[in-house]
Amino acid sequence: MLVQSIGVSRAVANSMLSEVVIVQQPVSVCVPPNYAALLSVQATGPGPLKYQWFNGAQEEVADGTRPELTVRTQNSQTFICRVSDQYQNWVFSKWVKVKVISAAGQGVCGTWSGEPHIVVHPVSQTVRQGDRLVLRCSAFGMPAPQYQWYRNGQILQQETSDSVEIKNVNADNAGSYLCAVSNKLEERWSEAADIEIVPPAQSLAAPLMASDKVALLIGNLNYAQHPGLMAPTMDVHQLSNLLQQLGFRVVSLLDLTLDEMHAAIDKFLQLLDRGVYAVFYYAGHGYEHAGRNYLVAVDAPRPYCKENCVCVQRVMRKMQERQATLNVILLDTCRKWYHQNSPPSVITPVAPLGNTVYGYATSEDAEAFEVQDGGKSTGIFTKYLNTHILEPKKVTHVLEQVSEDLGKDLMVCGRQVVEIKHTLKEPRSLADPVRTVGHTQELRIRDACWKQANVLPGRKLVEFSCGAQVELSFSALFSNVMVVFGKVKSMGPVAVDCTVCLRSTPVLEDIFSRADISDEMDSLLLNKSANPDCSLRLCCLQKLNKSLVIKVDLHYTHKDTRLRVVESKELDIGKPLVASCKFGQRKKQVDGIRWPRHQTADQISHYKQQPFQQPHGQPCRPSTRKADNVWESVPKAASVSSNEPEENDENESLDFTL
Repeated sequence: MLVQSIGVSRAVANSMLSEVVIVQQPVSVCVPPNYAALLSVQATGPGPLKYQWFNGAQEEVADGTRPELTVRTQNSQTFICRVSDQYQNWVFSKWVKVKVISAAGQGVCGTWSGEPHIVVHPVSQTVRQGDRLVLRCSAFGMPAPQYQWYRNGQILQQETSDSVEIKNVNADNAGSYLCAVSNKLEERWSEAADIEIVPPAQSLAAPLMASDKVALLIGNLNYAQHPGLMAPTMDVHQLSNLLQQLGFRVVSLLDLTLDEMHAAIDKFLQLLDRGVYAVFYYAGHGYEHAGRNYLVAVDAPRPYCKENCVCVQRVMRKMQERQATLNVILLDTCRKWYHQNSPPSVITPVAPLGNTVYGYATSEDAEAFEVQDGGKSTGIFTKYLNTHILEPKKVTHVLEQVSEDLGKDLMVCGRQVVEIKHTLKEPRSLADPVRTVGHTQELRIRDACWKQANVLPGRKLVEFSCGAQVELSFSALFSNVMVVFGKVKSMGPVAVDCTVCLRSTPVLEDIFSRADISDEMDSLLLNKSANPDCSLRLCCLQKLNKSLVIKVDLHYTHKDTRLRVVESKELDIGKPLVASCKFGQRKKQVDGIRWPRHQTADQISHYKQQPFQQPHGQPCRPSTRKADNVWESVPKAASVSSNEPEENDENESLDFTL
């Protein structure tokens, strides 16, 4: 250490200090990283003099025993030199600094001799009155350069550092700023920075942006124990298209069981992060209990219990935990109070983030309606939501417009009123642009997860031994509904009168085969514009646990024998769309259905009857989405206190396998 290197007392040293004199002090320098900076000291004194350089930690510098010291460093450092004679008289030089500036793409040429070389120029800015203004100018130099700032050609006497900071700007601070940079070799001038001061009333806030936008849309319509719905199909399909126009990555799913709803929500949550806009939409049956909203899965038995439904407030809490910048939950479902003996869901709130929006199709203890007319079915709330959702307004203002329009609808006047709850502290809009700069890695991860649920097979050409060729193409109506189209591309040399039939292994249920399906919906699902020879609709792809095989049957008449022939080919297309996401089951099930623990044997056997079919009524007849609305008179099974229905463990997460 420096103090330990002194071998004589301070009193003796001070009495002899004048015998060693430094005639030229070292000077500070400012250089690029790893540049060979030369520090030099000159001194006089009796006899031969000794030199020792020390760093800022007062440690001796190895090989620093000469008047000159060459320093190469990545970071700024300070140095001092001790000069002593043979009589142990000594004196220290001034501290000097080797300042290192790292400026991207900036350096010095091989002939640089130390004159000022400006690498950071002040930047023109528009500053709101009352805000902070900072201007910077940095330069290499040996010796280290000095700085003098000017505004409108007038010297700023107090501004002699490499930066200017004005904490509370006003109109007098506007103007053109320049910095003169000099050392003993030369003087250089920076580029001019024009500063405009904007009054607060005229200032424009920076545009609000998202780092990404993701949406999960769930529509439940074919209930096993409750009235069937029609509108969720068209509602989800149309809203999905509109959100994609707004730049959202959308996963849209129909007819989910409770386990499948939880799995979809878990995977949706994995897409959320800081800066993300998130939308969760649900259309189907629901109810309210003790201030909590519950969404009814298609396999929910009757009567309802919390453990058979998804708690909306718990979904929002999980969205909050992911710290997304905007969380929007849109519910086109009833909110009739359903009285249960069990306590309400216990949810620990998170710190308020000012980023949540709830858009309810209806108010507390009220029903939400859909129109079922056999031609076009739609939820009243979603009908008006789809009308306004593309507008570049604050999301709460969009919902207010939806509320006003729905309030004028005579069909539901006095029976359904939109309710909006929010904590927004910024005017966030679903139409805000997506900024990708600085979020590349996160975007790649979310993009991979989103694509996993939306990957379709490419076009396939199936060749038969007769020489005929059939082309298969694929279209996604929803993330769990796919249509396969078959078209004869070539009949070959011997086949005439060709027809094609498509089948699948395993056989997947067509949830749109109900007798009351609307003509418009069927037109959508068939996609007649593709003009195929045949089509195969595959629903509930989330239930696939193995590869999907498409069987192509070609029926034709042999040109020579005139016999009718059938040839078949099989094509393995893997796990398309959401099937690749491996929707898992959380608990053991009976007959594929998750039962409340207090369900009776009679109720279980009754569940296996045919699903309820909503009667097909008069045109433009509103139908309720009230949960359990036709079962209120059914006596409920007696519950035992020791067998209280438990809340689902929704903290349990599922891995998103890529």
